[in-house]
Amino acid sequence: MPTIEKVPVNRLRKAVEERMDFLKSQLLKMKYIKTPDGKQLYELTLTELEQIYENVKSEQRK
Repeated sequence: MPTIEKVPVNRLRKAVEERMDFLKSQLLKMKYIKTPDGKQLYELTLTELEQIYENVKSEQRK
């Protein structure tokens, strides 16, 4: 079984924060500011941001 490289927590945290910042920036460029239930982008998890980004991106392609 292959071994999984241990990534320092700080590096992982920074990568997650950078990805979240990127997604929030892209969503704002697409004029997406709040979720339908009123949550601001900064209140969302990485998973929620990823899902919304993909949904908004696919809607704009139509």
